[in-house]
Amino acid sequence: MDKRTILAIVLALAVLLVYQFFFVKPTVPQKAATSQQSTDQVKKDKAAAPASSSVTSTSIAKTAPSAASAKPEAPPRDIKVETPRYTAVFSTRGAALKSLKLKDYYQDCYACTDDIWPKVKGIFTGTQDVVKPKTKDFVELVDVRDDMPYPLTVTFADSSADVSPDAVFDTKASKLDLQNTKEKQQLVFSKIYNDIKIEKIFTIDPAGYTMGLEVKVYNLTSSPITQIPRINWYQYVDPQKIDDSYGHDGPAVSVGGSIERPEVKKLNGESILGPNVLWGAFESKYFIASFIPENPSLTNVVMTRDAANMVAVGMKGRKEVIPGGQNSVFSYSLYLGPKQYDILKTMGVGLESAIDFGWFKWLAIPALWILNFLHGFVLNYGIAIIILTTIIKIIFWPLGNLSYKSMNEMKKLQPKIEALKEKFKNDQSKIGQETMALYREHKVNPFSGCLPMLIQIPVFFGLYKALMYSIELRQSPLFFWIQDLSAKDPYYITPIIMGATQFISQKMTPAMGDPMQQKIMLFMPIIFTFFFLNFPAGLVIYWLFNNILQIGQQYYINRKLA
Repeated sequence: MDKRTILAIVLALAVLLVYQFFFVKPTVPQKAATSQQSTDQVKKDKAAAPASSSVTSTSIAKTAPSAASAKPEAPPRDIKVETPRYTAVFSTRGAALKSLKLKDYYQDCYACTDDIWPKVKGIFTGTQDVVKPKTKDFVELVDVRDDMPYPLTVTFADSSADVSPDAVFDTKASKLDLQNTKEKQQLVFSKIYNDIKIEKIFTIDPAGYTMGLEVKVYNLTSSPITQIPRINWYQYVDPQKIDDSYGHDGPAVSVGGSIERPEVKKLNGESILGPNVLWGAFESKYFIASFIPENPSLTNVVMTRDAANMVAVGMKGRKEVIPGGQNSVFSYSLYLGPKQYDILKTMGVGLESAIDFGWFKWLAIPALWILNFLHGFVLNYGIAIIILTTIIKIIFWPLGNLSYKSMNEMKKLQPKIEALKEKFKNDQSKIGQETMALYREHKVNPFSGCLPMLIQIPVFFGLYKALMYSIELRQSPLFFWIQDLSAKDPYYITPIIMGATQFISQKMTPAMGDPMQQKIMLFMPIIFTFFFLNFPAGLVIYWLFNNILQIGQQYYINRKLA
């Protein structure tokens, strides 16, 4: 039993180490889920031609309006849209989105304490890290440079007539204020060029983060034309930015239900995913700008990155032949907001899969639901985590009792097992047979000691995912110095206390195996403390209180068996 217990604990640690170093890195593109999807899905990674030319010819498609088009364009102007959830600024340049700030989310946790480690390091090195000043600015979804096109432009590459993303549209609106209304309102842009009229109609819903977009193309000639629309999201990506090991900043696409997340640094030339695209997006760890096509089976997504570090995610729609004197409509649904599971699920296209719950989704989602339910009563996610920890401990209480009793029984058998090893030291087979006979004689199950630990490993990773990627915990406080449960403890107090409780629990566990094995096990709390230093405070609190409850249970069992 001593070897099996050691094996179980080492296995648990190995899983933690492997998961930490390999599975929490930015997700790499996955293969299609089924053979049918892989047959239908077209993936093209073109050779990396000069990035600037590839973007110019594909995603940006800066085709200058024909000289035959009418009057010179007026200078662009902005239209401000206010809703209870966000402030958006549309520009007549491209009839596109210039800015979108989410009113419920701050960019910085201005109430959070600064990390103490740079200051401690500075004492020994004599250097000081520059601390970025905190602001009360809202989260901004749009990030482009002055010479870049705006997100939500619509171009018509490979069509009878294209429109530049810099083309200036007309609109009668000067601003929209939806803060005190529940009615949806429309923002209409229009432009005539090359005997073609384009209307872009944004339908703004003040109740949430969704918009509708209709692109109407009018053929003003007597001959048919062919148009293939492409809605584009452009985003500047700072090449100096250090990638977050726990998140992904870049394109995300759902192709046949399989989520693809290309790494921006590996995005060279042009990459095409599709068809059967359910949604395409540009995402960060907690926020997403997404567009949903009306006809997934005829939709592809084109992704590029140019020399100026502009990433373009373009959704290429169906090919439409428009007879002379008639028009066609291309429709999209837009979601621009937080990656909040219950809201994303209402979109009905699997957009909730943009939250990277991974393999333990089946445990992470119920854990998140329970946390939200408890938060409705206690109004503090930290307290809700403690209550959830208690609930989990109660559920596993019988297994814990079984484990501790088994370890105590195994401890009593250790002298007899050692005697068997000495008696049959040259016959390992005989030692095994006699040891199993000893277990049967005393009715001891050698696996019952490690079973509870193995069962709790998936629970731990499920809760790990829920706490790591749930926006509900972002900048959510517990008390005192812990003002963001999704970030690490800035003073490292809770990880150190967690390590101490791990050590106490280890000392209370019946010692088995040879002295060397026992000494190795005493290093486990140190190793756990090291890895928990940079874990979210919410996860550390879960493990800390789990240890406290475990110590109480061990004390109870030890007294009962004394």
